[in-house]
Amino acid sequence: MLLLLRMAHRMLLFICKPIFLLPLRIFASHSYSLPFSQSQSQSQSLLPPLTTTPYSLPLSQSKSLLPPLTTTATRNRINNRLWCSTTVDATTEDASKRYLELTDDELMRQCEMGTFRTSGPGGQHRNKRDTAVRLKHLPTGIVAQASEDRSQHKNRASALKRLRARIALKLRKTVDLEAYSPPRELLQILPPKSSIRGSDCGPQIGPNNPKFLLGMQALLDLIFAVEGSVSDAAKYLGLSTGALSRLILSDDSLRMEVNELRASKMSQFVSWIHISTEGNSLSP
Repeated sequence: MLLLLRMAHRMLLFICKPIFLLPLRIFASHSYSLPFSQSQSQSQSLLPPLTTTPYSLPLSQSKSLLPPLTTTATRNRINNRLWCSTTVDATTEDASKRYLELTDDELMRQCEMGTFRTSGPGGQHRNKRDTAVRLKHLPTGIVAQASEDRSQHKNRASALKRLRARIALKLRKTVDLEAYSPPRELLQILPPKSSIRGSDCGPQIGPNNPKFLLGMQALLDLIFAVEGSVSDAAKYLGLSTGALSRLILSDDSLRMEVNELRASKMSQFVSWIHISTEGNSLSP
C-alpha cells in the first residue's frame, strides 16, 4: 500500500511540473524592454553615485596627486615671451633710421624672442639647454638669430646686433635725386678723398663702428634710387667709381646686398626688354 502511494505521488509531480514552469518559459521567450527614458532612469538609480575626486580624497590631498609640470612645458611657457611697443611708427619713411637709433632695451621691446636647441657636439659638451636665440622685429617682420655660443645671454646680444644690420640692409627709404644731399651719417663713412665730405663731419667711421649701419643704410638708399648703378651713386657722393667700390667691398653684408640689388634690377630690365621685344614682334 505504501508503495502504491509513493508511485502515485511521483506520477503527480511528473504531470504537474511542466504546467508550473510553462508561464516562466513563455515570459523568457518574449523579449520585453522598457522605454529608453525609463530604462535609463532605472539603470541610473541602480548605479552608485560617482565621486568627483578619486577615492573621495579631500581637495588638498587630490592636488598633491597631480604630476608636476614637465621641463618642456615649463620651457615653452618661459620662452614664449613677447615684447610689443607702439612708440615707433613703422609707416613713416624715417622709421628705419629711428629703429637703428634705439637702445638695445628699446629695440628688444619691439621684438618677439624665442629660444631653441641646436645640434652640437656629443658627449659632455652636447647642448642640453635652449641656448640659441631667434628675434623677430614685429613692426617689420625681420628675423635674426644666433646659436654659435653656449651662453643664451651672448647669443641674444649677437642676434640683436644682426637684427640691426638686417634692418639697415632690408628697409629702404625714398630718395629725391633732384634735390639730393647726403645725410651726415653717410658722409661720415665716406673716404676723406670725397669732394663733398667736409672737415666738420668728424672722423671717418669704419665698418666696426656701430654708427656705420646708419651710413650703410643711407648708401643703400642712394644705390637703390639710381637702380643699382655704382658709378651714378659715386657721382652724387663726389667719389670715383673705384673709391666707392672699395667702400662697398669693406663690408661683406653691404657687398652682398648691393650685388643682390643690382641682380634684381638687371632681371627687371631683362624682363622689360623681353616684353618690349614681344610687343614689337606682334605689332603689324
